[in-house]
Amino acid sequence: MKGLERDERDNNHHHAARRTPMKVRVLSPADASYERSPGQPEGVFASDLVDQRHGAPISIGYGRYEANQGLEETMAVDDVMIVLEGQLVITAQGEEKTAGPGDIVHMPKGEAVGIRAKEQGALTAYVTWPHWKLARGPGAG
Repeated sequence: MKGLERDERDNNHHHAARRTPMKVRVLSPADASYERSPGQPEGVFASDLVDQRHGAPISIGYGRYEANQGLEETMAVDDVMIVLEGQLVITAQGEEKTAGPGDIVHMPKGEAVGIRAKEQGALTAYVTWPHWKLARGPGAG
């Protein structure tokens, strides 16, 4: 009898799990719908896949830089960027570093940063806290 009760509990648990949508998401560049990054040059694009619209405290997405394109700005949020393809030249405090596939770039809020793609362009993934569009104000998306 105890085995039967446990089996019923296990079945109930599995049924309950099916009723609740999975909150975990696996994101891919194929999911991205890029738009020109507001206030940036024409060859810089962003695609938020998770943000305040989903009740998340962070923004998660992909960035795309065309060949030799980039941006300069003082970070309005804490930003972590992972280079997936291509190479980026990162400039801050008079220093220059190159980031390539697999490299993680942390850009703290308040830091003046330049980001420029090399000849092949670049694809990045990013996570920002708080939401970058909200932090940059009206017209940021």
